[in-house]
Amino acid sequence: MSSRPKAKPQVSGALDRGAAEDLARTLRVVADPTRLQILSIVLGSANERATVGQLADVLGLRQPTVTHHVRILLDDGFLTRQQEGKLGWLSVDPARRGAVEDFLR
Repeated sequence: MSSRPKAKPQVSGALDRGAAEDLARTLRVVADPTRLQILSIVLGSANERATVGQLADVLGLRQPTVTHHVRILLDDGFLTRQQEGKLGWLSVDPARRGAVEDFLR
């Protein structure tokens, strides 16, 4: 019998722990139907941007509820916010656009 320790099997393309945790966090963010709707509305809007008020009107939800979901999407980097006067315009972050489009298919 050999006393050598067994080598871990090499698996091509396997996620390391950090990547798996990042992906799980992202999936939790987009697993909510309201957040998916927000992303689809923003992408489908004129100039691919919308305000919280516009989102609330389309979704039929109160602004504080929409703001809660928007904050989660902003914190995870799916949305960006640009202030123009009194209005804060939300748009899909260009770096995440491909992922958003994949989620919405």
